[in-house]
Amino acid sequence: MTKKDLEKFKDKIEQLNKILLLIEQSTDKKEELCKCSNHEEVIKLTKSWGFEIGKRWGES
Repeated sequence: MTKKDLEKFKDKIEQLNKILLLIEQSTDKKEELCKCSNHEEVIKLTKSWGFEIGKRWGES
């Protein structure tokens, strides 16, 4: 893993942890997330919340 990939990996974990905190604090956001039926819907929803979790850490 390159240093650049490590930074992407750490950033993704940080964003996922922030999403976890958000849904723990907001019943509405948790319900929105629960309504997602596939990965693409989760990516689209979390992007609307300001997160970018769609790319894998090794992707450009």
